Amino acid sequence: MSDTFEAFNLIPELTTALRDLGFERPTPIQMQAIPIAMTGRDIIGCASTGTGKTAAFLLPILQRMAGGEKGKLRVLILAPTRELAMQTDEQALALGYHLGFTAVSVVGGVDIRPQEWAIKAGAEIIVATPGRLLDHMRFGYVDYSGLEVLVLDEADRMFDMGFLPDLRRIIEKLPKERQTMLFSATMAPAVRKLADEILRDPATVTVDAQKPAEKLVQRAFRVSSRRKAALLCELLRHRAMKSVIVFVKRKKDADQLARTVTRSGVNATSMHSDRTQEERVAALEAFRRGDCPVIVATDVAARGIDVDGITHVVHFDVPFSSEDYIHRSGRTARAGAEGAVLTFISPDEEGNFAQIEKAIGNKIQRAALRNFDAGLDGPQPRSESRSDSRRPPARGGRPSGPRRD
Repeated sequence: MSDTFEAFNLIPELTTALRDLGFERPTPIQMQAIPIAMTGRDIIGCASTGTGKTAAFLLPILQRMAGGEKGKLRVLILAPTRELAMQTDEQALALGYHLGFTAVSVVGGVDIRPQEWAIKAGAEIIVATPGRLLDHMRFGYVDYSGLEVLVLDEADRMFDMGFLPDLRRIIEKLPKERQTMLFSATMAPAVRKLADEILRDPATVTVDAQKPAEKLVQRAFRVSSRRKAALLCELLRHRAMKSVIVFVKRKKDADQLARTVTRSGVNATSMHSDRTQEERVAALEAFRRGDCPVIVATDVAARGIDVDGITHVVHFDVPFSSEDYIHRSGRTARAGAEGAVLTFISPDEEGNFAQIEKAIGNKIQRAALRNFDAGLDGPQPRSESRSDSRRPPARGGRPSGPRRD
């Protein structure tokens, strides 16, 4: 199998877009999925975040859209979060820049009227979260009569977030004659059951759905719960940590930890479901620009974070499952790049982390930092109260910005 995009015989408009965007070689999921999808066959794609699955379904869709009727809904892409939906919409517009189609992201938390106008005007692609799409469907102006393709992206997360009833209500309104593509990092029984119901003779493509990326460096720190924040602040003093996502379990912890990190001299922001859509978009943009090198997020809120160049993922709390560990960790070491994942393990989390190690088939190396071992109660680091000249300058601020070593 060729490892170049030329092997797919894409139309010139798409090859030009790929060149403009710096896409050089297809990823494994793209090499497997694109030729099948271009035949119109249904697909089940098992691939973790960061493997290139978005382009794996967008390129065949856009190739298909080069012919056919304009000004009519032809493609519906469903995603679990507004951030992911908006980013998928952006990528569709970027890849299809030379094709002249229209697309709209249909998500909650923003004014519904521009979405309504775009739908009524005949947007050819809708990228939506299930709840907001149902809001539009209640008024009867969403016309599915010309729909050709349905994509369910990150289906496992849509199930985890309770979207199954919404998905069923949407799918029952769609034409039976269509191409359906379902992508998921894991194939839980509920996901498999839905796939069996809505897909016809699907091809299955799998790319390391159960393993972290190859170039991922993984380390685990034993540390007491009350010392985790201090450990994080100490680690963030290392300049290699230039773009960091920190995962926490609770929304209130996200805000509190972001404030603690900022006081230590590293600009941080937070993302969780209690923040407004405008606040979440602003936080993501600050993180993407590097104004806030650290973003502290709950797992659900971080589903849509799709930012290139993330250097580190920190599991401040041990994830509930190996699937969560893999999915969170997939935010770094993407598309062959290097990245690091750090997990903070308190004594009462050792058992859960051992189960994760067993599931992924890898004993993760333990790391130690002086005075931060779980069994020690050494002095607090001076990261929040230093006043001497050796304190590093705040990163991400307007006066200095991140230092490049």
